[in-house]
Amino acid sequence: MSKEEKPKKKKLLFEKLNPKERIERAKQFSAQFKVPEEGSFQLSDYKTDMEVEISNKKLAKILALGVDALADMQEILYAQDKWSLLLIFQAMDAAGKDGAIKHVLSGVNPQGCQVSSFKAPSSEELDHDFLWRCQKHLPERGRIGIFNRSYYEEVLVVRVHEQILKAQKLPQELITESIWEERFEDIRNFEKYLNRNGTIVIKFFLNVSKEEQKKRFIERIDDQDKNWKFSTSDAKERGFWDDYMNAYQDLIQKTTTTHSPWYVVPADNKSYARIVIASAIINALDEMGLEYPKVSPEKVAELQEIRKALLEEMITRWVKLFFTTLRYLSAG
Repeated sequence: MSKEEKPKKKKLLFEKLNPKERIERAKQFSAQFKVPEEGSFQLSDYKTDMEVEISNKKLAKILALGVDALADMQEILYAQDKWSLLLIFQAMDAAGKDGAIKHVLSGVNPQGCQVSSFKAPSSEELDHDFLWRCQKHLPERGRIGIFNRSYYEEVLVVRVHEQILKAQKLPQELITESIWEERFEDIRNFEKYLNRNGTIVIKFFLNVSKEEQKKRFIERIDDQDKNWKFSTSDAKERGFWDDYMNAYQDLIQKTTTTHSPWYVVPADNKSYARIVIASAIINALDEMGLEYPKVSPEKVAELQEIRKALLEEMITRWVKLFFTTLRYLSAG
């Protein structure tokens, strides 16, 4: 959404809609933040904040409806056991990745969801290709996988700090000016491969402003209970803000595809950002055409026989209890 456009006040009132209508509304809402594969893309055109008419308390209620919808859809995803969904979260520090994952996926059955966080690669990981460590954590069929940072770090922090690239044990002749374009191509092909094998990938860039990041950093420093979240390296990386924005500009433009899109999420308002994310996930799950597995007529007949036997057992127990009680009362 372009900064040149006058901010529009968004009405997100869909409490009175039925479940199907809510899903359709979520799909329409999330579409404005999806980066299309075709056409030009400028990260600077996307807002970090959106003006809304309703309070954060009201936004929380709307998010709760989205969380409920996700829980229901994830249950069918798990039962169907055919598709899987991979959610990738990338952002500058303090953009709200952890909180978004916590709140948006709060209603999902833990058996059907797994979160993986990726920091600096280990020596073992550096002995493999840059996609290897993430491949080990891909979700199984029927599950939702969440990457808190991902293989995209290899075209972000490694690109901003090229000394990291030099320490990655790559043959020198492979470190050329085209290495970033080559990695973009590898990522596109990897995500295409996943899609062809039933793993849908959607990616979120939590677009926080530099001013909002500063406010959140100060809050973490002032609140002793949040001091553990702050690292001196966070402040140092802030000094490379423009380099990171240029890297995000390039990677989003080069790796957003129809089947594995990027969503640029306005992240200055955490509640609003979480609704955007929940809506996009609902859209992805809905496009899978999820349905509970169909049971054969033979299986239905077998279940009815089991039901009949259980009911007879229950009736027998009630009859025994009735006559036992009757004898007890007569003896008294």
